[in-house]
Amino acid sequence: MEFKGNHVLSVNQFNRDSIQKVFDVANQMAPYALRQKRTTVLDGAILGNLFFEPSTRTRVSFGTAFNLLGGEVRETTGMDNSALAKGESLYDTARVLSGYSDVIAMRHPQAGSVSEFAEGSRIPVINGGDGPNEHPTQALLDLYTIEKERQYHGGTIDGLHIAMIGDLKFGRTVHSLSKLLSLFNNVKFTLISPSELAMPDDILARLENAGHEVKVTDQLEGSVDADICYQTRIQEERFPSQDEANKYRGKFRLNQTIYTKHFQSKTVIMHPLPRDSRADANELDNDLNMNPNLAIFRQTDNGVLVRMALFALTLGVDNIVSKFDRAVNWYSNKSQS
Repeated sequence: MEFKGNHVLSVNQFNRDSIQKVFDVANQMAPYALRQKRTTVLDGAILGNLFFEPSTRTRVSFGTAFNLLGGEVRETTGMDNSALAKGESLYDTARVLSGYSDVIAMRHPQAGSVSEFAEGSRIPVINGGDGPNEHPTQALLDLYTIEKERQYHGGTIDGLHIAMIGDLKFGRTVHSLSKLLSLFNNVKFTLISPSELAMPDDILARLENAGHEVKVTDQLEGSVDADICYQTRIQEERFPSQDEANKYRGKFRLNQTIYTKHFQSKTVIMHPLPRDSRADANELDNDLNMNPNLAIFRQTDNGVLVRMALFALTLGVDNIVSKFDRAVNWYSNKSQS
């Protein structure tokens, strides 16, 4: 994959070499994220951060990643606050806003919308999530987290056993992550969901055609000998009605007791966030907060590194970031990490 000047729209663009390239650059970004030093390599560059669907982590981490490279951020949030609400096409919006920025990160509720937008853009566009379709940067940060967690436990992504739990039908994060994992060797998937929310058939076929072992079940039972437990939220915004979504809320919960009963003591717990902490859902109980295998906040930290790497690669500065190093002038607890 050639990054410089190109869009990042789908995990289908990646092979193992390009994934490794992103990870290598992400590793180099740690000192900046930890405020041990700063860089001004993107001084003067502008990110157009266009989020037409609710977001906290993805939107803020894109902006943070760009700021940490020395760039500036201009944001549009919500469909009602944009010209799209007046009937402007995605193409026209792209033609206009790409004239104001050097790179665009975009989220939109309709599948395929970011690719449509990219057709009209004169600058690189990075997909921050397009409805139930894809979330490539989340998949990359999830995979980066899995690699780091596996290294800590003396393993690799090859030979991984991952249990995915919850809404696997509408959860775009598990779709994109599964596609990336299909590029690796001998991965075992245990897919646990209500039958109505099972992983789509095309993704199952992709995994099986790549030679991976796939188990599909609607019950969390017995010992799940998984290296990673990846829990997902019920994607209520994708359901035709709130009542329909409520049928599945709280179907699969994970607390310390359930974790101890079904998983290994070293099984890493992941979640793309936000976790639904309402009493009737409680996907990941607060009693897991002190569990050292709870990696959800390591995921969010890793998201900044991966998005910094993608900006550096698409804007062609990945090899000169350190040439623009500066000392950090303020005290930061992060720098002590």
